[in-house]
Amino acid sequence: MRTLRLASLVLLTPALLGAQAPQDPRLDRLKAEIARSIDGRAKLAQQMVDQVFSFGELGMQEFESSKYLTGILAQNGFTIERGVAGIPTAWVAKWGTGKPVIALGSDIDGIPQANQRPGTAARDWVVTGAPGHGEGHNSGIPLNILAALAVKDIMTRDKIPGTIMLWPGVAEEQLGSKAYYVRAGVFKDVDANLFAHVSDEFGISWGDEPALSLISAIFKFKGQSAHAAGAPWRGRSALDGVMNMANSWEFHREHMEPVQRSHYVITDGGDQPNVVPSTAAIWFYFRERDYEHVTKMFEDAKQIARGAAMSTFTTLDTVQVIGTAWRPHFNKPIAEAMHANAVRVGMPAWDDKDQAMARGVQRMMGQPDSGLHTTVPPLRSPEEAAKASTGTGSDDIGDITWNLPSVTLYYPANIPETPGHNWADGIAMATPIAHKGVVAGAKVQAMTLLDLILAPKLVSDAKDYFVNVQTKTIHYRPLMAPSDQPAIWLNADKMAKYRDEMRKYYYDPAKFETYLQQLGVKYPNVPSSVP
Repeated sequence: MRTLRLASLVLLTPALLGAQAPQDPRLDRLKAEIARSIDGRAKLAQQMVDQVFSFGELGMQEFESSKYLTGILAQNGFTIERGVAGIPTAWVAKWGTGKPVIALGSDIDGIPQANQRPGTAARDWVVTGAPGHGEGHNSGIPLNILAALAVKDIMTRDKIPGTIMLWPGVAEEQLGSKAYYVRAGVFKDVDANLFAHVSDEFGISWGDEPALSLISAIFKFKGQSAHAAGAPWRGRSALDGVMNMANSWEFHREHMEPVQRSHYVITDGGDQPNVVPSTAAIWFYFRERDYEHVTKMFEDAKQIARGAAMSTFTTLDTVQVIGTAWRPHFNKPIAEAMHANAVRVGMPAWDDKDQAMARGVQRMMGQPDSGLHTTVPPLRSPEEAAKASTGTGSDDIGDITWNLPSVTLYYPANIPETPGHNWADGIAMATPIAHKGVVAGAKVQAMTLLDLILAPKLVSDAKDYFVNVQTKTIHYRPLMAPSDQPAIWLNADKMAKYRDEMRKYYYDPAKFETYLQQLGVKYPNVPSSVP
């Protein structure tokens, strides 16, 4: 399929969009209007993307991001509920009345040590050691806001009933919020959910996502302190319990099925070498195919932890669940409608500077300098999605997909061939690449939102697929216990360490056109040392 440029959007006809394109003349006209409306908000897109990028906040500590984004929504007539599900940085924003109720979600948290000067193809800290948006979560809620405002204008003018709801994925990197949203009933009256996640292309699929279910948990051990040289026999090292658990898990790994993924870090290894550690902790991520396999894996780990404590004469104090995630499953009718809209919109019109930036980053990372994608790929079936991915990651959007019809829009706002969860993934995220990708993605999101509001059959088809196909034999059960609570303390110490220095570099749109301008970056900045 040849590239469809944004400038030619309004010239497309339904016949060019495939069998899944809506045939309602009003929808076709309104979608063209939406495209123009979002183009007219391109400056707002740039400001929002750059502003959230400059905050660079880690999961559960997204206070500046949430305050800023909800402020924009409140100014535009949305009612805001804060502290959703007991999470201080979580919120729900609603506008409109009646059915259908359509939710728009995206993540907002950053990555540790991913602070990076945007638009620069080299490792260049703004604040050394600080976190940053080393995946691109600064772009998703801005995309959804653009989409929501464009559709809201049409609904207001034409007196169209329906409710638009926006929500943030808090601490997605720790899988720390969405299952708690489900438990709190955030989506109980919602008819469909449209999620958005940054990518380097328009990736849209239906059915099982190639991913693994996950349980994240911290195992805390208790021992007895003593002078490590003077009287070590009087001590009981909690660190010995942690290390024994880690070693025992490595022995157990040999006897686990190959599809599993498990990894850990020691979060508490004691205070200083001359004191036998009285406390220690190890944080595990357990990943497996489904509810049954991942819960079995978790129970095995708890048994190993109890054995590790017994063999070191220590105590397994607590096992604290930090986050959980079901494997996602995306709704086929909504995915088909969304993909038709992506074909209609087409990829952003990248210019030579954008491609030079992308190729410079790819060469810097030792990858083929293929540049940015220029065509929309086909809608992916579960089989095709599995071929395109290793399927070993996790995303807590899965818990939502098993509670109501949902689809994720992967939109082109980053550079292909970056490693993921890395400072290099932040290079493009406050540049024209991200700005253009968010505008294009917002058009697709808004058009799909409009389909759901104006085409009742799409909503009913989506629900029919959800009830009679997706959940006919598989029913959602939470992976966390009723007593488990959100880990709202996560990353507080890291943000406290860096926030004051990071605040000096928050984007000031009143003084600078772009964040690149504020930081003195001439785009694209590809140093001569890059081959």
